[in-house]
Amino acid sequence: MFKNKTFIVYLSAILFVLSNALFVINENYFFNALPFVLVIVFMALFSLDKLLYLIIFITPLSISIRELIPGISNDISLPVEPILFGVLLIFIFKLVFEKSFDKRILYHPVSIAIYINTIWILITSLTSSMPIVSLKFFLSRLWFLAAYYFLATHLFKEKKNIYRYIWLYIVSFIFVIFYTLYQHSKFGFFDQKAANFVVSPILPDHTSYAAIMAMLIPFIIGVISLARYSKVKKTWIFIVLSIFITGIVFSYTRAAWVSLAGTFGVYLIMLFRIKFKVVLLTSLVLIGLFFSFQTQILILLEHNNQDSGDNFTEHIESMSNISTDASNLERLNRWSCAYRMFKDKPILGFGPATYMFNYAPYQLSSEKTIISTNSGDVGNAHSEYLGPLAESGLFGLLSILLVVILTSYTALQLYSHHSNHEIRLLAMLMFLGLLTYYLHGFLNNFLDLEKTSALFWGFTAVIVALDVYHKDDISV
Repeated sequence: MFKNKTFIVYLSAILFVLSNALFVINENYFFNALPFVLVIVFMALFSLDKLLYLIIFITPLSISIRELIPGISNDISLPVEPILFGVLLIFIFKLVFEKSFDKRILYHPVSIAIYINTIWILITSLTSSMPIVSLKFFLSRLWFLAAYYFLATHLFKEKKNIYRYIWLYIVSFIFVIFYTLYQHSKFGFFDQKAANFVVSPILPDHTSYAAIMAMLIPFIIGVISLARYSKVKKTWIFIVLSIFITGIVFSYTRAAWVSLAGTFGVYLIMLFRIKFKVVLLTSLVLIGLFFSFQTQILILLEHNNQDSGDNFTEHIESMSNISTDASNLERLNRWSCAYRMFKDKPILGFGPATYMFNYAPYQLSSEKTIISTNSGDVGNAHSEYLGPLAESGLFGLLSILLVVILTSYTALQLYSHHSNHEIRLLAMLMFLGLLTYYLHGFLNNFLDLEKTSALFWGFTAVIVALDVYHKDDISV
């Protein structure tokens, strides 16, 4: 009887339904996840590329437990982070036992820079003022890198997979935009204050939401020129672009506009092939002018009393308000604290992810704002560069800058010297997407979020994959 496969399938289904009903009656709902878990395990064992596609699609839609249950000490994003942990174990197994991972990826300069940064995070986690907090951060960085960088580079051996990866994320994130706009519509005229919380529980705030859209906009605009897309598909791409622009406008995030404006300026430099010497000389002249007239500039900025608000023009004008705008002043307060923390522990810092728990004593009463707090519950250093400086010392800052510099150099070399138009375009779009975040990183830091890391490390993986697997593609 048990040789009959159909009978076994039906028997298993009946047993599962009965067992699950028993669990539900007792208000235990975790058994409902068993079919999903079995599918994940099957994909991990027999179709890892499909699992990566699933991960990238569910990443934008995952929800942080902390967003659902405020005040909880342990934070994890469901359902994606448990899956990422499993992928990390698979990656370690492949690396240690199968020894089949491409050494060209493992020994690429960008990968080596990532090792240096990751090892330093581990060292400063062990010497951290809060080792458990720092080691949790280190572990999450490992599973982000395993899936979004190392296994993704293997996936990107085929160019079509690059497009699949990014479009899966974009399509998924459209649901996030629709959800946010719907939540926002409940408050009437899309007021700026509502933008701070309508993205919850999917994202912690509107700044990370806007940063993600800013990273994707260069790709969405750039691929319109590709011959691989028909007129009908290009029409859909224009619709997607309009959705993202609408989302970023109603996010009321000034840092996103700054990053897009800076990225557009760099795009013009790349487009017109302006020589590096000219760019460097111009930058030095502008820096020199700033320091020559810094007193007058600061007086001018202090006379700007325009606070952020619903009006788009006024919102943009408020970017330079360092006299009354609470958000700008609080950012300056956090940066000052980060610098003072660095001076106290310049070598090892206070430990990764511990800034928010340690900065309160470093605040000066003269720099505090109406939104300042001593409880460490409303954010971090608001800088992807000053944060590591305070948490992991000088080498923490230098190691992340090394990743940025080598990734940028690799992308620009591909753009400047590759004969294949599509490879050049992809290298440029990935670089511009990352550049929005490099610039955004002066004002905020989100690499602890899986949604941001999926793009940051994913775009980095595309650049490395183009350099390793597509460097010799013939001209088209």
